[in-house]
Amino acid sequence: MNGLPQPKPSVQAIAPYVGGQAKLAGRAEVLKLSSNENPLGPGPGAIAAFRALVGGNAGAGLHRYPSSDHARLRAAIADLHGLDAARVICGVGSDEIIALLCHAYAGEGDEVLHSAHGFLMYRLSALAAGAVPVAVPERDRVADVDALLAAVTPRTKLLFLANPNNPTGTMLPEAEVVRLADGLPSSVLLVLDGAYVEYVEGFDGGLAMVEARPNVVVTRTFSKIYGLGGLRVGWGYAPAPVIDALGRIRPPFNLSDLQQAVAIAALGDQAHLDRSRAENAQARDWLTGALRAQGLAVDESHGNFVLARFAEPEAAIRADQAARAAGIILRRMDGYGLPEALRITIGTMEDCRRVADVLAGVSEGQGT
Repeated sequence: MNGLPQPKPSVQAIAPYVGGQAKLAGRAEVLKLSSNENPLGPGPGAIAAFRALVGGNAGAGLHRYPSSDHARLRAAIADLHGLDAARVICGVGSDEIIALLCHAYAGEGDEVLHSAHGFLMYRLSALAAGAVPVAVPERDRVADVDALLAAVTPRTKLLFLANPNNPTGTMLPEAEVVRLADGLPSSVLLVLDGAYVEYVEGFDGGLAMVEARPNVVVTRTFSKIYGLGGLRVGWGYAPAPVIDALGRIRPPFNLSDLQQAVAIAALGDQAHLDRSRAENAQARDWLTGALRAQGLAVDESHGNFVLARFAEPEAAIRADQAARAAGIILRRMDGYGLPEALRITIGTMEDCRRVADVLAGVSEGQGT
């Protein structure tokens, strides 16, 4: 007897990802500010498309497989951004694109780099592929280009950079991203995670870099500013050889017709995107000022959340407990190596005022 089947050691090293909590015991209604969701939800165009598909003909066509090439969705993405549709790939959120990249380009003994406080899925996807994730120190919670370049070894296959970054909200200037790309060996794939790009007006998130370089990939999502987190739709833009490699391992029917149709409708409602960006910026600036006035340390955020830092982890715990007692769910940052911090999704102005009022009682004098 050789014992029971065992997963790869790298898989056993994974601590499963835990999403933002959505419920509190004993409370029928809570204010969920733990998952960076758009408080406005999806736009009217996306809602109309959803209702049309699940309304009077609900159930019709469910025996048919969905489009496997996502041609209409890829064309809509390409039209909006001025891209080559053949170099667009769609997935179950940008998470799936990240995982496909790791499986296609990294394996046993290879290294996958990311900044120390980068998105947790970089580490998890690297381990799932059998590779070694390497967390590179940041400078004041901003990715450090020099440190990232110094961490590259002959085993490095991928480098993930979220810009703006989750959970810090900080952003690397475009010139620094270009310097990072210039300094990388051509054999290393630079993946620019643009989950929050739309919150930065006039920023393309690196799409132009993909056009100019053979080793740069951009990932995007419909889960944030488009308000479609519940449908799980993401996409990537990459050089043709990368698209070919990902296409060989992508599940053929990974997106339903419903997901694709609603995402297409969301792309056509840019007025909702503009409103979401403007209202987010206004509420984010107000909350940042209010928390700083309470003595908390808050970096300038370029996403739809802020990271509030306390003097010590115990103070963050007290603040989190106070918020929960008031029916508000924030996000503890222990898993990101920031136990002294709470990440707060930007809700409506009323939501932000509720958060500020609750934290006022526990945060004064606690900033770091």
